[in-house]
Amino acid sequence: QVQLVESGGGLVQAGGSLRLSCAVSGRTSSFRTVGWFRQAPGKLREFVAAISEGTGATAYANSVKGRFTISTDSAQKTVYLQMNTLKPEDTAVYYCAAKATDEYGSWGRGTQVTVSS
Repeated sequence: QVQLVESGGGLVQAGGSLRLSCAVSGRTSSFRTVGWFRQAPGKLREFVAAISEGTGATAYANSVKGRFTISTDSAQKTVYLQMNTLKPEDTAVYYCAAKATDEYGSWGRGTQVTVSS
């Protein structure tokens, strides 16, 4: 089992920045990719970004490319999501999740990000 705990959410004005953290513990050898997702009120959960544990390869949703950056620390125990030039439409609960192959099977409880206009 892998445990994930998000932190770093909060209230920020449009154009501002936040950095989210996802602390990963447990059987960290059992996953290969960590992703960030978000869910706004009344909307479906959507993919934001992901990073591969072995290669460091990253992927981003088109809506955040150029504004958000996903990274890990050297021990790969924490995954970060640096969010710059935030927009009101970025307001959502942000979740991190881990997967070994095809599906994200381990999820955190989320952290709220609110961007005011």
